[in-house]
Amino acid sequence: MMGDPSTASERGIIPNCFAHIFGAIEENRQESDKETKYLVQCSYLEIYKEDVFDLLTERKRGAPAQKLDVREDANRNFYVKDLKWVMVNSIEEMEKAMNFGNNNRKTAATKMNARSSRSHSIFQVYLETATTQDGQQVIKAGKLNLVDLAEVALLLPRVKGSERSSKTGAQGETLKEGILINKSLMTLGNVITALCDSKAKHIPYRDSNLTRLLQDSLGGNTKTVMIAALSPANYNFDETMSTLRYANRAK
Repeated sequence: MMGDPSTASERGIIPNCFAHIFGAIEENRQESDKETKYLVQCSYLEIYKEDVFDLLTERKRGAPAQKLDVREDANRNFYVKDLKWVMVNSIEEMEKAMNFGNNNRKTAATKMNARSSRSHSIFQVYLETATTQDGQQVIKAGKLNLVDLAEVALLLPRVKGSERSSKTGAQGETLKEGILINKSLMTLGNVITALCDSKAKHIPYRDSNLTRLLQDSLGGNTKTVMIAALSPANYNFDETMSTLRYANRAK
């Protein structure tokens, strides 16, 4: 996802997203004859064992991270109360915010991955433009959710890649984390299946915090892209097939 941000040809999807956003802003400023103001903000959160934590908040050494509440507004949209938003004016500032948050993420070493993520994360970019037309200010807004799904410690469907607990050596707390990770991923799969079924009467967004927070990114007129990480090794055949079956549900 990250690649090598310092080399244009080796940059991953996330650095290219940042470059595209600020590149489009600069291009529009040069070509447009209207005075347009831009506001770019970002937030970064993780969902660890179904609890939500802010990754952009400074954490004191040895002190537990503060859990945040997922609330519902009057329009039945979900949001995270007291989530920190950072105003950014360049690619470098946005990358700095992401790198700061990455250092706060929950990770653990397994036999298959030395730095296995134990939480789902959502890096959200909010872009707002304000243009004056006929003496009135017109405001448009949009947002981009970059979602990184956690490493799974069981042979169950996964988007980013699947791992068997027997291969990872996951046990104790790491194994419990994997069970909760799989539960939220199963819910995400159920939501995707329901959205693809024109006869479905109920979309189970409320069954996990992951799907609650992604509700406005999965339904309606939004555009969603799912990327699956696969292994070419025969040893990981079962995990690769499990991941492909999961990703195939997103149509």
